[in-house]
Amino acid sequence: MSLPFNVAAHLDTRLRAAADRLGLAGRGFDPEVRVADPAHGDFQANGALAFAKREKQNPRAVAQQIVDQAAELSADFDLTLAGPGFINFRLKPASLLAWIGAHDSEEHLRTGASAAHANQTWVVDYSSPNTAKQMHVGHLRSAVIGEAICRLLAFTGAKVIRDNHLGDWGTQFGKLIYAYKRWVDDEALMTDPIEELERLYKLGHAATPEGSPELEEAKRELVKLQTGDPQNVALWKKFSDVSLAAFQQIYDRLGIVFDHNLGESFYNDKVERVYRELTETKLAEDSAGALVVFHDEHPRFSRNAERPNPFMVRKADGASGYASTDLATALYRTEHFKADGIVVVTDFRQGDHFEQLFLTVKKWFAAKSYRLPELHHVTFGAVTGEDGKALKTRDGGVIKLKALLDEAEDRAFALVSAKNPDLPEEERREIARAVGIGSVQYADLSQNRSSNYVFSWDKMLALDGNTAPYLLYAVARVRSIFRKAELDPAQPPVAGATAPETAQELALARKLVQFADAIQLATAQLRPHFLCLYLFELAGAYSAFYAADKVIVDDPAVRARRLLLCHRTLITLQTGLHLLGLRTLERM
Repeated sequence: MSLPFNVAAHLDTRLRAAADRLGLAGRGFDPEVRVADPAHGDFQANGALAFAKREKQNPRAVAQQIVDQAAELSADFDLTLAGPGFINFRLKPASLLAWIGAHDSEEHLRTGASAAHANQTWVVDYSSPNTAKQMHVGHLRSAVIGEAICRLLAFTGAKVIRDNHLGDWGTQFGKLIYAYKRWVDDEALMTDPIEELERLYKLGHAATPEGSPELEEAKRELVKLQTGDPQNVALWKKFSDVSLAAFQQIYDRLGIVFDHNLGESFYNDKVERVYRELTETKLAEDSAGALVVFHDEHPRFSRNAERPNPFMVRKADGASGYASTDLATALYRTEHFKADGIVVVTDFRQGDHFEQLFLTVKKWFAAKSYRLPELHHVTFGAVTGEDGKALKTRDGGVIKLKALLDEAEDRAFALVSAKNPDLPEEERREIARAVGIGSVQYADLSQNRSSNYVFSWDKMLALDGNTAPYLLYAVARVRSIFRKAELDPAQPPVAGATAPETAQELALARKLVQFADAIQLATAQLRPHFLCLYLFELAGAYSAFYAADKVIVDDPAVRARRLLLCHRTLITLQTGLHLLGLRTLERM
């Protein structure tokens, strides 16, 4: 029987069955299978230690009993006991060959991974800029991390719905309409609409100070919009349309296509149900005219907290806010999309809001017997300059995302032109697009998303280290072997390949098998940096193999197995980079 895609999961299943035969499963035995230190094996099961300690037994004896009951695993693994009760598993060369032989394409890798979220629907809410404003560097992480999470969930079997929850409603539109009617530059609106709308909003904001007659006029414009005045609704729709068109230019460069752009305005007519049901279920209460939810079991959100911080579902003046529309959004995604999971990707500063939102949703859905999907708030840290402060332009302004991506391509083009001046300019431009944009994406994704990270052009464009250029070059280098040997990498001549033998062949084969673990870890924790680290390690294992073992040799069996390793490295690197949203290249 050939090994499945996820070898660690296979071991977990077999060890649980062995424990069940010993009568341990009902007593809470967990195999605790994980990737091992290469010095000890490929995988390690540590569960005997925790179980034996709890049951006051000898852990090594428990581990030995489990090994004896799982004797069928010896067909694919060398099993050893180490220390007080660690069980180590090292795949046999023939089993490595069988796994590598079976997983011969991105499609077959996907098929192997798809069991994790098969038949599930996940809604991922990410990017979510405000309309009538340009996207800036602060919007980068949500877009890049969100897209990678979408791809990981889809790869593991989920139907993924990408939803761009736009900030397209609220008081700012009264000021914008006020300014538009007075100072719009029609020519500027045609050539650079977002720039012009931003200019108008700044004018409108400056012209409507608190307590002024001008502010009252702007509020009247907002009321007209909210009550359906045709002229103001038409203007609002125009602002939304030109904003979406500008956003899509950025998304195209990042490889993002949303299924829906359901902004706050979409939920405007859905908040009354939220108010009614939260009141009926006695989850919400009146507080100085506002409708709020207290979570008394929570130390920070309790009415008895030192600084009470209730979840404001409706403001005292009757207006809705983020809480109102976000509650309506959660219900819509559950009922309309039949979501099994909902992921919202925002920066860490919105942590309290989403913690209260999810607490409220759980209580509300339980009270109404609604089906509750998995709820995940994916947070991320800030992007800073090398001084540790917020990334700014030289004059202290906010860096526009379009300008950042332009600079990435320009810098990459200069590097490509310096290294390959003989390539046609259009090819150099194409390489620069993939390398420049990919470098920005990968620099973000390779960091643990919970941390801030320092934006450094030199580091992200380096050809060594855990960077996009290094990995893209690894792909191009594998392709060059096939190109120089005049072979088609899509149909490598690998018939008759024998099991890996040399130390470098074995190390590379073992690293290829661990792709499943990287996918599982990155997806389960919604942290793409685990996949980045794996790809960097795979590229390193390939580099060591390439330096030690010549591929195009006379012995047909040796040549076949080394071409097999090259091909599987190629498809694994490409698959992983595509999951992160990067485009790969034929050559660099």
